[in-house]
Amino acid sequence: MMYKFPENLYSDIRIEDVFETRIVITNGTLDEMKEKSYTGAFIRVFDGQKWYYSATSDIEGIQKELNDLAQMAVQNEAIDDDPVVRQFEVNKGDFCEFTGENDIRKVPVEEKKALLVKYTDQIRERDCITSLRSHYVDNKKTKRFYSSKGADLIYDFQTTGIRLSYDLKDGEKIFNERYECASDQFKDLSGREGELNAEFEKAVDFLKNAREVRQGKHTVIFSPLAAGVFAHESFGHKSESDFMVGDETMKKEWVIGKKVGAELLSIIDDGNPTGSGHITFDDEGTKAEKTYLIRDGILAGRLHSASSAAALEEHVTGNARAKDFEFEPIVRMTTTYIEKGNETLEELVSGVDDGILVETIKHGSGMTTFTIAPSLAYAIKDGKISHPVKCSVVSGNVFETLNEIDGVSDSVGLHSFILGGCGKMEQYPLPVGFGGPYVRVNNLNVQ
Repeated sequence: MMYKFPENLYSDIRIEDVFETRIVITNGTLDEMKEKSYTGAFIRVFDGQKWYYSATSDIEGIQKELNDLAQMAVQNEAIDDDPVVRQFEVNKGDFCEFTGENDIRKVPVEEKKALLVKYTDQIRERDCITSLRSHYVDNKKTKRFYSSKGADLIYDFQTTGIRLSYDLKDGEKIFNERYECASDQFKDLSGREGELNAEFEKAVDFLKNAREVRQGKHTVIFSPLAAGVFAHESFGHKSESDFMVGDETMKKEWVIGKKVGAELLSIIDDGNPTGSGHITFDDEGTKAEKTYLIRDGILAGRLHSASSAAALEEHVTGNARAKDFEFEPIVRMTTTYIEKGNETLEELVSGVDDGILVETIKHGSGMTTFTIAPSLAYAIKDGKISHPVKCSVVSGNVFETLNEIDGVSDSVGLHSFILGGCGKMEQYPLPVGFGGPYVRVNNLNVQ
C-alpha cells in the first residue's frame, strides 16, 4: 500500500477507474457514439465526532488531500474503540472478475454499434412505428480501497445493455413501449432477435386491442419486473436504516420481529447476484451479503453503513454506496427482490375470477402509499389471461398490500434498467437490480 495514514484517526481512500460507452440512434440516424475513461478518488477522515471529506481527480495528490483533512480533525487516541470504527471490516485481496476477454473495454466500439444497428433495423420499418430511439450503454468500474485499519482491496463490476424505445400509432390510438436487455457480458446481448420480435408484436397487439380497465378494487398479479419495482419502492427504501437514526418513533415502529406482511412473503437485498445491483464490496470495504428484510412476513433486518449500524447497535450489511467518486457512501439498496414461493404462474392465474396481470411498467414510486404505472397489462377472467387492458395506475397502502399477498410463484427473475437508476438525496442515478417471482395481491386500487 502506497499511502501513509495519519495516526489517531480513522481514514480511508476509494479510487475509481471508470470506463463508459454510449451510443444513441434516433429513427435510424446516429446521434451519439462515444467512449470515455477517467479516474477519481474519494478520501475521508473520521475523528470520532466528525467526518472530513475530499474528492479529487488528481490521483498523485491523494496523500496531500489526506494530510490536509487530518489537519482539520482532532486526534483521538481511542479512535479504534469508536463504535463506528469497530464496524469497519478489514478485507484484503484482488477480487476483479471482469478481466481478459470478459472485459467490456476489449470489445471494439464499432462492434457495439453494429449490434445496436442490427436490432434497430429489425423493427425500424415495421407497421405502426412513428418513432424509434435506440441506446447502447456500458460501464465498467475498477475500485481500489485502502483504510487505516488495514483494508487493501481491488475489485470491479461492469454492466452492458441495449434499450429500444418505440412510439406506436394505429389511427387515433397511440402507445409507447420499450425492449430492454442487460448483462455483465457483451456476448449475452447477441441472439435476441426472436425475443425482440415477440416483445414488439405484443406491443402492437396491445396498441390495437387494449380496452379500458374497469376501475376499482382488483386482484392484481405482478410480473417479476413489476414485483421487483414494488419491492424496491414500497419496502426497500424503508429498509435503508439511516432514516431511522435519531428518530425514536421510527425505531419503535420498525422493531425487528414485527409482523409486516403475509407469511409467504420474504424480501431480500443482496449485492452478490449479477446485474446492475452487483457489488463485491461496498464503498466502505464491507463484503456484500444477503440480507433478509422481511422473512416469512416478519421484519427481519435492514440495510446499513458503518455509521447507521453503530447508531442502531446492529451490523454492517454491505450497503454503503456512493454514486461515484465525488460522493460519500450512504445507505443504498443493491439487488432487492421478493423470494420465490411454490406455485406456478398458471396456478396463480387460475385462482383469479376477475383481475389484472401487470407485465411491464412505465415507472413506480412509494413509501407509505405505493403507485405503479403499468404499460402492458391484461385482464384475467375466470382463471385465464384475457384481453389487454389500459391502466393508468395501480396503488395501495404499503403495509395493507404486504398483508394482501396470497400467492407467489416458484421462480425468480432479476432485472436491470440500463438507463437511469435509483435516486436518494442528491445521488442519482445509482445502478440497482430488482426482481422477484409473479406475486398475487388482493384489493388493489386500479384506475
